[in-house]
Amino acid sequence: MGYNLLKGKRGIIFGALDESSIAWKTAQTVHAEGGTFVLTNAPIAMRMGQIDQLAKETGSEIIPADATSVEDLDNLVAKAVEILGGKIDFVLHSIGMSVNVRKGRAYTDEKYDFTAKGWDVSALSFHKVLQSLYKADAMNEWGSVVALTYMAAQRTFPDYNDMADNKAYLESVARSFGYFFGKEKNVRVNTISQSPTATTAGQGVKGFDGFISYAEKMSPLGNASAQDCADYTITLFSDLTRKVTMQNLFHDGGFSNTGVSQEVIEKF
Repeated sequence: MGYNLLKGKRGIIFGALDESSIAWKTAQTVHAEGGTFVLTNAPIAMRMGQIDQLAKETGSEIIPADATSVEDLDNLVAKAVEILGGKIDFVLHSIGMSVNVRKGRAYTDEKYDFTAKGWDVSALSFHKVLQSLYKADAMNEWGSVVALTYMAAQRTFPDYNDMADNKAYLESVARSFGYFFGKEKNVRVNTISQSPTATTAGQGVKGFDGFISYAEKMSPLGNASAQDCADYTITLFSDLTRKVTMQNLFHDGGFSNTGVSQEVIEKF
């Protein structure tokens, strides 16, 4: 059931890859709530996924863009405003990649060229997106930008590797840029710290299946699904959360505030 929360609103959604991705679910939910948007992803990711299918389903156009390229992002913002017929109301940054994780490098044995690439894609890209939007004055007043993160930015999860550092940087960007975007343009910037979620990217982390089971046992409400996250994201895109900005919002079934659960005690 839709509530028309985003009727008349326009946006950009980064990172939809396939039906398991949070960005994909968010795009479907935005569409159901009356919003219109352009989809974007890196050209290589687009070749790996099924973004054409999502575009057809939601009546959206696709603009390929490398989120590490300021030139690509400036072009994306300009084209999105042109295609959608006006300034942007919402943006989802759902991008993350660690070359060290992909190559099986331990945190204590990073290859720093890999580290720099992962940081650029996963974290610095968020600053670049915000800066492109800001300089182009492309956001409507009370617009909303959301990036997806994980609580490894606050707590140690050994196999999350350098992605933990990337997420910590991402969250800092939301606070720092959120101040300027809010003060000068009444635009909100937040991050959502989501439960471990069975997406294509998430499953690339070593020991993921065991950890998602552990998190389920630790969380009073259980893990939040990709669709749950999409639903929460919609509230941050809507006018119902106009005064929420510069926040890292935990969406994890209570995991972040649980010291230990009875289920975990019984198991160990």
